[in-house]
Amino acid sequence: MLEGKRQKQVAAVLEKDLNEIFQRLGLSMINGGMVSIASVKITPDLFEARIYLSFFKVQDPVTALKMIEEKSWEIKKELTARVRHQLRSMPQLSFYIDDTLEYVDKMEQIFKEIKKKDAE
Repeated sequence: MLEGKRQKQVAAVLEKDLNEIFQRLGLSMINGGMVSIASVKITPDLFEARIYLSFFKVQDPVTALKMIEEKSWEIKKELTARVRHQLRSMPQLSFYIDDTLEYVDKMEQIFKEIKKKDAE
């Protein structure tokens, strides 16, 4: 389903402010690895924001995600203060692990194996 114009606008505002909040709270570096916001998706009713996080060289992404979820109240509080003049109500924040990079890497490995077998 295609995102509407308003959904994209709200997602862009949230993503920009969330990046700044993550840096301020020290959540962009966890256990020697880097955490970045891959994307923000908003439901059509603007009541839920799904935040997809990309973990780079983080030993245990699940534990890192739990750590971020524990601070979700603090994240939402600061985010609400930042966007209060732009949004009528603050969407519910849900955090997810973005495994797109892992999927791409896995597909590249499969294609390399196929290419190797074809060459033989």
